[in-house]
Formats: sequence, C-alpha cells, structure tokens
Amino acid sequence: MEGEKKQTGKKILEKVVRAPAIALEETIEVTEVVGETVARQEPVKKAKEYWEILGPGLSTGAADDDPSGIATYSQTGARYGFSLSWLAAFTFPLMAVVQEMCARIGLVTGHGLAANIKHYFPKWVLYTATILLFVANTFNIGADFGALAAAVMLFFPTLNFTLIVVTFAVLILAMQIFSSYRGYAKYLKWLALVLFSYVLSTLMIKGLNWRDVGLSVITPHLDFSRDQMIMICAILGTTISPYLFFWQTSQEVEDKILKGETKASERQHDLSRRHIRDMRIDVWSGMLISNLAMFFIITACATTLNVHGLTDIQTAAQAAEALRPLAGDNSYLLFAVGIIGVGLLGIPILAGSASYAIAESFGWKEGLSYKLKQASGFYGVIIVSIIIGLLLNFIGLDPIKALIYSALANGLVAPVVLVLIVLLSSNRKIMGQWVSGPATRIIGWLATIIMAVAGLATLYSLFVL
Repeated sequence: MEGEKKQTGKKILEKVVRAPAIALEETIEVTEVVGETVARQEPVKKAKEYWEILGPGLSTGAADDDPSGIATYSQTGARYGFSLSWLAAFTFPLMAVVQEMCARIGLVTGHGLAANIKHYFPKWVLYTATILLFVANTFNIGADFGALAAAVMLFFPTLNFTLIVVTFAVLILAMQIFSSYRGYAKYLKWLALVLFSYVLSTLMIKGLNWRDVGLSVITPHLDFSRDQMIMICAILGTTISPYLFFWQTSQEVEDKILKGETKASERQHDLSRRHIRDMRIDVWSGMLISNLAMFFIITACATTLNVHGLTDIQTAAQAAEALRPLAGDNSYLLFAVGIIGVGLLGIPILAGSASYAIAESFGWKEGLSYKLKQASGFYGVIIVSIIIGLLLNFIGLDPIKALIYSALANGLVAPVVLVLIVLLSSNRKIMGQWVSGPATRIIGWLATIIMAVAGLATLYSLFVL
C-alpha cells in the first residue's frame, strides 16, 4: 500500500515538474500556428491596405488610356514594331512627377488647378487654357464615343450605331449626375483594373520574343522621319494630357471632402508625411499601370500586325479585329473588352475635367459631391460637352480628324499649363513645407520643355510639312 502511494506521489511529482515544459511546448505549438496564420494573412492585409490607398491617381492614370490613346498605341506598334516601345518607360517618370505636382497642389490648397491659376496668374491665361481644354476634350469625347460603339459592334454587329452611342451617353451622364461621389469614385477605381486586359491579351500571344521586346525598351530607335516624329508627338500628347492635370488636382480635393476634411484653410496644417506618402503611392501606381498598358498594347500590335504587314490601323476597334486571326479569340476578346472599359472610364473624366476648369474659372460651385441643383453650372458643362461629343459622330466628322484637332488643342495648352503647375508647386508661400523638391522641379521643367517641343512639332507637321 505504501509502495503504491509512493508510486502515485512520484507520478504526481513528475507531472508537476514537467508541467511548465508541457505548457511551454503547447505555447510554442500555438504560437507557431498563430504565426503561420498571421504570415498567411499578412499579404492579404497589406494588399487591402494598398487598395485602400489607391484612388484619384489610379483612376486618372487609367483614364489616360482612353480609346483614342489605345488607337495611338496600336498604330505605333503596327507601323513601327518595337522601335518606339521605349517611350512607355521614358514617359512614365515625366507623367508621374507632373501628376504628383497636381495632386500636391490639390492636397495643400484645397482647391482645383483652375482655381489656383485664377488666384495667382492673369485671368486671360486661365480663360485661354480653359477654352482650349474644353475644345480638346470635346473632340476627344466624340472620338471616344465612336470607338466605344465600334468596340461593342465587334461583339454585336447587328446593333445600331446610334442606339449604342446614345445609350452610353445617357448611362455616363446618369452615373456622373445622380450617383453619390462615394459610389462613383468606387466605380472609377474598379473600372481602372480593366487595363490589365491588355497585359493578359498580350501574354496570350504565342511566339512572343521577349528578348527583342526587352532590347527595344533599353535601346531607343529614331529615324527622324516626318511620320515617326508625328507619332512621337501623338504619344506624348496622349500620355501627358492637360485634362489629367485638372482632374487629378480636383479629385484630391473631392477625396478629402469625402473623408470629412472640408476646411481648406486648415488643410496644409493637417497634412502629414503619411498623406504625402499615400498620395505618391496612389499617383505612381496609377501612372505605372497606365504606362504598362501602353507598353503591352504596342508590344501586341508589333508582334502580330507589324510582322504581318498590317500597318494601316486607324482605330482601336480595327486593331482588335486585326488581332483576332493572328493572336486568337481570347486575346481579341480581352483587347476589345479593354476598349469598352476604358471608354466608360475616359469619357466622364474628359467631361469632368473640363467642367472643373470652367466652373472654377467663373467661380461657380463645383464638385461631384454636390447634387445637380446645388452645382447646376458644373453639371451643365458636363452635359454640354457630352452632347456635343455625341453629335460629332453624326455630322460626318472623321474620328481621326477629331483626334488631330484634339492633339492640336492639347499641344497648345499643355506646355502653358505645365509652366503654371511647376511654378505653383514650387512656390513656398503657396505650398509651405510641402513645396516640391529640387528633383521634382527638374523633372517637371524637363517635361514642360519636351511638351513644348512636341507642341511646336505638331503645329509644324500639320501646317508646314
């Protein structure tokens, strides 16, 4: 009996002694399980945080690749192969820095670009730029409506062109006027992801020589022919466009209002380095996606259309249709879907940017956060620009001519507005501690000079050569 008690006591003592070790082992096991779970969740958490940061910069970058832009990039690849694909990498930092300056102006001042120009520069400069912007955007809207309808007819060839264009015009106006800004901003943000259809469309092409593609990016090729110079000017005008400047600045203001930061006078003091960091992530991400789409569109058309001698591509829909027998149905479908998606994104932004500029120029109440009755002038400009763009498709205006007129107006206004942007973002009295740094200013002035040269070259090619 005593032996049994001793044995039992010994077992109890062993358990007591081993208890901390067992507990430690169990704790380690639990910790490992939790660690593995956290490790699995960490990328998801980071992805969600990144997605939350994205906003105005993403939608602005995506809008840059509207149907007219797709047509320009498609022509580039079809006509010149890989020789001009380096422009995607070249224009990326120029485009991103300019848009960052615009975003910074909106964040710090709490006002759109036109309002700032009106306050610090002669009014005639603003009015001239605003008129040219409205003209350029309206012609661009007209061309984009035609491209949008043509892309839809690739899927449904029996549909009536007029019905398609009018339906999309009504849909776009209804979304801009009657939806809440919160809902509309989400719509633009998700629609921006359609740009990845061009990446997938290109990756589906068989026999793509990535060595040649890579070499074309790091070895710029220029023959200085008239046609190539015109194409380069068209690409620059498409990627660094005035309507993006006005839209980016105003959307930063709208985004802050959405988050409850309505006191513009306190905006500069409320800003933190995190605000600026998040803005940069948003802007540079949007411009990167935009230029990636440009690069893959050029690559797709260079690999297929250029190789097979199909160099006479005038519209985005023609490019998609020509890709079908060469790249396959899936690639063709993704390319065509992309045209429709960016059309639904680009047209309202073209109309909205002109409306912001005009409303701010005349001191009207403006913003998508207001209702129609509260900002009737602002919404009136959107309606007028959409209607005029719509009518351009029924008066016999060739969509290519519409883009030429748009490029002409952009070539005149872009360098002027860029000078004003660099001066505003570099002024410490306006920007305070958030003034643009030396590197940003240098790149900003470089972009201004390049766009001025491109504008002059466009005028020369259209009226002299």
